[in-house]
Amino acid sequence: LLVFMALVVAAIVFIERGQRRIPIQYAKRVLGRKVYQGENTHLPLKVNTAGVIPPIFASSLLMFPSTIGTFWDNALIEWVTTAFYPGRWLYNVVYVALVIFFSFFYTAVTFSPVDVGENLKKQGGYIPRVRPGSETVNYIDHLLMRLTTGGAIYLAIICVLPTILMTEFNIPFYFGGTGLLIVVGVSLDTVSQIESYL
Repeated sequence: LLVFMALVVAAIVFIERGQRRIPIQYAKRVLGRKVYQGENTHLPLKVNTAGVIPPIFASSLLMFPSTIGTFWDNALIEWVTTAFYPGRWLYNVVYVALVIFFSFFYTAVTFSPVDVGENLKKQGGYIPRVRPGSETVNYIDHLLMRLTTGGAIYLAIICVLPTILMTEFNIPFYFGGTGLLIVVGVSLDTVSQIESYL
């Protein structure tokens, strides 16, 4: 069990640090009498762009039926409340679907490939072998969609795994998936800040 938990934490660290670096090249520019050489850089796209927001939104929405069930005494509401109790199969299926939905939704809200493409074009940057403009936007959008799909599946697995371990295998793993993601994320941020100070 300890080895399995260490592997889960290692997988979280690996994926949270994971990113797809899109190479960006800037053309040679002349400003006044100075000539600036073209430079090469990259645009980092994280695998898990949404972070811990999707599990938090999903769990908040799934608390709604049980909250409503405490106010009314009705057979239908009681059935919905028991069906959406944490650990039940319907709860897990809806939770996974909501985590995946909110991963795509939050990524679409926070990261705009159109804005990135326009900014690159204004600054004279381009992606090698991709034409500036709409082709750049489509390329970034395609990569972001693939990364978000992987990140959403990863988030769903990490968030449902503790529930499955407790209900199906009777393993006393009382640390939820969202809590695990927050603890590992804060630890990674702390380590990177310590490294930057050193």
